[in-house]
Formats: sequence, C-alpha cells, structure tokens
Amino acid sequence: MSEAAETTATAENEDAQTNVKANDNDTRTGPVFSVRNLWKVFGPKADRVPGDPEHAALSQTELREKTGCTAAVRDVSFDVHKGEVFVVMGLSGSGKSTLVRCLTRLIEPTAGTLEFNGEDVISMGKDALRELRRHRASMVFQNFGLLPHRSVLDNVAYGLEIQGMAKAVRRERAAEMVAKVGLEGLGERRPGQLSGGQQQRVGLARALAVDPQVLLFDEPFSALDPLIRRDMQEEVIRLHREEGRTMIFITHDLSEALRLGDRIALMRDGEIVQLGTPEEIVANPADDYVRDFVRDVPREQVISVRRAMRPADAAEAATGTEITPETLVSDAIATVARTGEHCRVVEDGHVRGVVDHASLLTVVAGLDKDSAGEDGMEREVAAV
Repeated sequence: MSEAAETTATAENEDAQTNVKANDNDTRTGPVFSVRNLWKVFGPKADRVPGDPEHAALSQTELREKTGCTAAVRDVSFDVHKGEVFVVMGLSGSGKSTLVRCLTRLIEPTAGTLEFNGEDVISMGKDALRELRRHRASMVFQNFGLLPHRSVLDNVAYGLEIQGMAKAVRRERAAEMVAKVGLEGLGERRPGQLSGGQQQRVGLARALAVDPQVLLFDEPFSALDPLIRRDMQEEVIRLHREEGRTMIFITHDLSEALRLGDRIALMRDGEIVQLGTPEEIVANPADDYVRDFVRDVPREQVISVRRAMRPADAAEAATGTEITPETLVSDAIATVARTGEHCRVVEDGHVRGVVDHASLLTVVAGLDKDSAGEDGMEREVAAV
C-alpha cells in the first residue's frame, strides 16, 4: 500500500472508530428520545387532521369515513431514558410499528415534536438523519434482511463498511460481535446455512457492530419458533445486563413485553392507553381493554411484595427471613412455604413490613387493594 493510501485508510479508520466509541463519552442525563403529541396520519390532506379538534376527536372508523384518512399514531407522548428497555406493545394495527419507524423518520411524522438527545429530529437534514440511522440508532427487523451472497462476518460488518472502516478492522469487530451473540465459529457461513434463530442473531450482531446509542427492535422474534424465541429473549436480556444499552422493543406478545420491559407503552388504535412498569400495568390496569390484556398473566410472577406487605408488629419485625421490597410474590411464596413463617421486607436496613401466606395469596387471587380498589375488592370477596 502506498504511503498516501495508507494515510487515507488510517484516517477513515480513525473516523469510524470515533463513531464506534462516541457512546462511551456520552454524559447526557436527559431523555434519549423525547416524543410529544406525535401524529402519523395516512390519507388525503393528512396534515389537517391533528390541528382540527373535531377530526382529532373522531374514532378511527369515523375519521376514515369522514376524511378518508387513517391516524396510525395519534397524539402520542413519552420519554425513553438512557439505559432502559422501553417496550411498545399492542395488537396488529395498533400503530406500534409505525411509531418506531417515526422515531428515525423512516416514516415521516405528520405532526408533533421528536427529539433525540435534545436534538430536533423533525428538522434534521439528510446528512444528519443519515448519521442518526447509521451511527446512533440501529434497527433490528422481523425480516432479517441479510445479504445471501455474503458471509456472516461480512453481513455483520456491512454497516461498518458503509462507514468507511478498513476491511481488516471491520472484520475484527464483526468477529467480536459474532462471538457476543453466540455464533462463534460460524463467521464464514452464508445466511442460507443458518437456522432462523441464528439468522436473527446475525441481524442483532450487525446492529451492535456500529455501537449505537439505541437499539430499535421491530417485532424481531415473532416469526421464530417458541423455544428459539425464548432463547433470543434471553440473549437480549443478557446483552442489556452486560452493556446497559438503551433499547426500544416493539411486540404484540404480552409475555415478551413483561419479560423484557422496564416500562411498557400499551397501544390501541394509534394511542397509548397505558404507560408504566410491568408491575403497574398488571396490578393497576387503566381500563377494561388493559384489564382484558393482562387477565391471564400470573400476577405472582410480575408483582413485588411491596404491594403485598402489611405492617409488622414488634415480634414480627425481629423474626422471619429478610427479603427486599422488589422480591417477586412468587419467590416470597416459595420462601414462606419452605420456612413456615412470615418474611420481613427490609429496605435500607429498616423493616418496611411483613408478608405471610394470607397477604401473598391475596395478590395471587387479584384481591389486593391496588388491583381492584376498595369497592372492587369487596365485590370480589363477596363473589368468592
């Protein structure tokens, strides 16, 4: 290689490495994504719908009949915080996939504000938007989108190739990502030689290779068999635990949402009907729609003992196994069954309360005050 070519390659490599390492120095404390009053309307004169109170108040069917428009995302607001797994879930047609595509303007929003680390995404030009998609927010789709004629390593390195990283360096980094997602030794295979789960791991490794600040998942595992799907969920959990990377995950599967999400936004007809932690949504559904959604969820596997504990008397405060307020009810039940006595709920060295078989079973049965309210609890007890 000539001296000039070597200098150019070195400069390109340093630029690419700067992009890869940019997140290490990110000290921002505000939301990663901040979304306010976001709309995406499809149809004729779509931009008139968000600003018209009469049209904005119509149901999906009424809006379509009156204007010919469909509001796929309707007046949505939320923040995504650094390091969290933010899940958007809902049934088919609820608007969740349209919403995640609006975040990087793969679909152009009709109205509202959208910021990424304080920067106005709506006003970004082509170069800034390209930089956002290539370096800062990577998407993992349900359709793996792998290049069939390229090896696993070259598929993983594709984003780095676009960035201009030298071949040897990008393949080295691709090999690291291949190993990270459990495909070590398969780097020279073609996608057609891999199982569906392995192909999705390649897609995940490709997204990780550019070291984005945010990973966006659009129902990535919905086409996989149940056991492979569970393995991939475990992979996402492991990667998040090891890296603490911000993730936005789209799914129609409630069990997947409850397993992965720090917070969940539940959508219906383009709107967010409830946003909260898995525990909040299961324990305190916002309406009948959410209540039906979570009806069959094993409450003891989602709700913590913080909602089950009662005040401790002097004797109870000095005895019993210590557990934290975040301990799941299912784990507390196992401890109570094993020891035959109550558990003390201890936080910061202080006894906050106790749980016993009666208080824990109240949560399992859905008779706790948080889930039913005083009147609801009385009605359910009377029904029993």
